[in-house]
Amino acid sequence: MSTKMTDTDWANAMEVFRASLPRRGAKGRDDRLFLEALHYFSVHNITWRALPERFAKWNSVWKRFDRLSKAGVFETFFDLPASLSSSAHLVQMVDSTVVRAHISAAGVKGGRKIRHSVAHAAASRPKSI
Repeated sequence: MSTKMTDTDWANAMEVFRASLPRRGAKGRDDRLFLEALHYFSVHNITWRALPERFAKWNSVWKRFDRLSKAGVFETFFDLPASLSSSAHLVQMVDSTVVRAHISAAGVKGGRKIRHSVAHAAASRPKSI
């Protein structure tokens, strides 16, 4: 895996992840492999279907991710380490999903069109009989 996490880091992450999991329901078979699949998915910016087979079937990974995210596991997962830090409140995230694009990127056809007003069209004579 192309992560710079040591085995100690993984052990700490796994402890926090397991503490974040809901108490009810079936437990995952390999939590570390699941987190590595999520890491691979986000780092390589791929679709779920492009997830390599070594992480299990893409649909199984997606279903587990969907179920856990709806249960609020990932909020808890990220809140627990932040609550242990004395400077976590100083860190801010910047989201770039709201970026204004140029008007030509909106899919509008180019060129000026002459538009007649409705009143002007109603006042003109019919073009056929």
